[in-house]
Amino acid sequence: MDEDLKKNILATGTSLVGIVCKDGVVMASDKKVTMGGQLVADKNFQKTHKINDYLIMSMAGTVSDAQVNHKLIGAQLKIKELKDRKRPTVKESVNFIATMKFQTIRRPSMIPSIVGNLVAGVDTSGKTSLYNIGPDGAIVQVTDYDASGSGMQYIWGLLERQYKENLTIEQGVELAIEGIKSSSQRDTASGCGIDVFTITKDGIKHVAKQKVETVYKEHN
Repeated sequence: MDEDLKKNILATGTSLVGIVCKDGVVMASDKKVTMGGQLVADKNFQKTHKINDYLIMSMAGTVSDAQVNHKLIGAQLKIKELKDRKRPTVKESVNFIATMKFQTIRRPSMIPSIVGNLVAGVDTSGKTSLYNIGPDGAIVQVTDYDASGSGMQYIWGLLERQYKENLTIEQGVELAIEGIKSSSQRDTASGCGIDVFTITKDGIKHVAKQKVETVYKEHN
């Protein structure tokens, strides 16, 4: 890739966290976007988005790829649902997304589409699950916790020490915030705030922004 082009590509840098709790899943991400890893281009970028009423996805990679992937995945899953005349399960949705990514990364391009994802969802039965989908389409089901992006090494150490089985959603939210805080202190490509989502049998909820900001400031 041309060096001048590379320096001007917007990238999310990113710290992503996914935590499996006894009553659902918690996902969190930071809000910083950098240009060439040197300039902060955006301090309020949302990296975790609802795909639909039952699926949510966090993205790490170039901003353009992440935005296009989000739109395409949402549209393609809706088409699949209409064709099949039933809502796909979370596992079926994850396999569908992974296949799209596998095909995309192998297309010849000056700028290959390289986006990593954490995906969580809830089935009609109320069962929740968390997956890591690599840029090449590789799928790993997460049974405890995961982290992705440039700040993941700082998050992993914290989660290794503090994660316990059967965490409540509330405890998972607190741990996810601690994880993003930890990476924001050391990773120059992460920071500027936090988004936290919960996925339970009752659906997907974006944790109140004011509450998150208060907790975030108290820890700094």
